[in-house]
Amino acid sequence: MPSHDTRLPLSRRGFLLASTGAAAALALAPAPAYAGARRPFGRFGSPAARLTPQTLYVDPKGRGDHTTVKDAVTAATGSGWTLVLAPATYRETVAVDVTRTEATWIGASEDPRDVVIVYDNAAGTPKPGGGTYGTTGSATTTVQADGFTARWITFANDWLRADHPDITGTQAVAIKVQGDRSAFHHCRFLGHQDTLYADSIALSSFARQYFSHCYAEGDVDFVFGRATAVYENCHFRTLNRTDLAAAPYGFVFAPSTAGANPRGYLVTRSRVSSEAPDAFYKLARPWVPSSDTTARPSLVVRDTWLGPGIDAAAPYTNMSDAFPWQNQRFAEYRDTGPGARITVPENRPQLTAEQVQSATREAYLGEWRPWRETC
Repeated sequence: MPSHDTRLPLSRRGFLLASTGAAAALALAPAPAYAGARRPFGRFGSPAARLTPQTLYVDPKGRGDHTTVKDAVTAATGSGWTLVLAPATYRETVAVDVTRTEATWIGASEDPRDVVIVYDNAAGTPKPGGGTYGTTGSATTTVQADGFTARWITFANDWLRADHPDITGTQAVAIKVQGDRSAFHHCRFLGHQDTLYADSIALSSFARQYFSHCYAEGDVDFVFGRATAVYENCHFRTLNRTDLAAAPYGFVFAPSTAGANPRGYLVTRSRVSSEAPDAFYKLARPWVPSSDTTARPSLVVRDTWLGPGIDAAAPYTNMSDAFPWQNQRFAEYRDTGPGARITVPENRPQLTAEQVQSATREAYLGEWRPWRETC
């Protein structure tokens, strides 16, 4: 996503970084000792007692089949592999290409704070051999394959603007998801700008994605892309930016839904909280990328609590005046909280009782029912 500005914000995590190190800055302390420490893979078996022949175990201490997630993904060729990750911080970049379909990743402790995949590239980070990574290349984890499922894992990008005053491309993606039928249960997504990139593999591909009981944090456009994505029972948290003197500090959602796609982002039964002053964040702005000027970003937020950090009088704004938010597909229904107060009705488009019948996870995801999946 385009940078909000070129000044150098220092968030809560930035202050912590200066004093206690990157892991603590991300609220990612080393994996704690827990009752199953002698069984690093918890109830999910081990190399000596595999759940299935296509289950691989990952542990940096050498108690599994591989010590890195990347090596396990490389070994898991074809379809239907499960990776069980022992509690650890995995500092690496990982890519799941289109051939590795129906993959499942499991955080063995069943607590996403224990299993962290993190790296620190930004869009403007120089690449070996020349050039920069760009927004897509900055992703710590990239998932292109269909049928991907993750449970109890933290995906993070701990690149900080304040550490790199020479870099203006400050987008730093924790995960880019492009595959159809991609599901995330009890996962965390940590970053600042462009944290969670919920996208598709091609403009004509309407990838369906489902996020259940997940947590995402950031500042600028930190949930963005053109996927058909349902966020159910999720928590979105906006970070403080002590470098900025005035609002807005950023934007929670920035969908870029293709004009031909009838459905974009659906947020339901969720909440938006903030570390920033009241009304210093916008709920959303539409992203119409230069690669698709026919996009009509779509966002429905329903039955969701919006905290005081959201600007209730003007929750939406333009990314480009050539594509005003009023011409896009933004709507709300029965939201609550101080950030949901309707003080300027023309700035808070609402679904009718009839329209909301189509704003459901079933309507967005079709025959796919990821909420019924068990581990």
